[in-house]
Amino acid sequence: MISIAGRSVLITGGGRGIGAAAAFALAEAGASVALAARNEQQVVDVAAQLRDRGHTAFAFRCDVTDKRQVRDLALSAREAMGKVDILVNNAGTVTSNPLGRIKLTEWNHIMAVNATGTFLCTQAVYDGMVEQKWGRIVNVASIAGLEGGRYIAAYTAAKHAVIGLTRAVAAEAAGTGVTVNAVCPGYVDTPLTDETIARIMRRTGKSWHEATHSILEGAGQPRLIRAEEVAEAILNLCVESASDTNGQFVILDGKDTP
Repeated sequence: MISIAGRSVLITGGGRGIGAAAAFALAEAGASVALAARNEQQVVDVAAQLRDRGHTAFAFRCDVTDKRQVRDLALSAREAMGKVDILVNNAGTVTSNPLGRIKLTEWNHIMAVNATGTFLCTQAVYDGMVEQKWGRIVNVASIAGLEGGRYIAAYTAAKHAVIGLTRAVAAEAAGTGVTVNAVCPGYVDTPLTDETIARIMRRTGKSWHEATHSILEGAGQPRLIRAEEVAEAILNLCVESASDTNGQFVILDGKDTP
């Protein structure tokens, strides 16, 4: 049984999908958990479910693109839990459009949520982790951040930025007791992927099954990845024995046994 008992975790985008799955996985491993999202009710609901299971959990509303809100989130998480040992940068969003149809507002929004949000949250907790000589930062990137994909130029660029940030901060953190790594899943069975499939259905008239098959085929992915698989990968990067794992990328492409 993997244990991170006594550790305090802050998870952005914690109200659903990968963020919620990570919250349950890390809480079951013994950590206190603070969840943040723009949709306050979602994180309130997840925190309540965690407390019903006997875990310590808190919920906060935060837009990770707003520096002041991120600063206040970090302060609130420390007040609630005493410290922040682990940060899971999971807040993200995606749209799909051919390059010529991507509006600047769309580009800026995708970059702000996925890349700038990861930067602001990392910056808000990093010094505290270095001061206590222990910390784990796990960025939820994407296979798109290592490769590319049709019709997701903005998302791909943003996740490449997350990968670059991971590498840079990992180099800076070397020897401090803080590690910075990323998980890079393909398409995950989450509400975000549901939204992508629904957009394809509206634009093409394809059925749910056909639209799902098209995105999986385009990604070379045999199946949708379960959020719990991503949560397990996140947990494995947070344990004490992962102290030598820094600046690494865990790829989840669904090609192994589910």
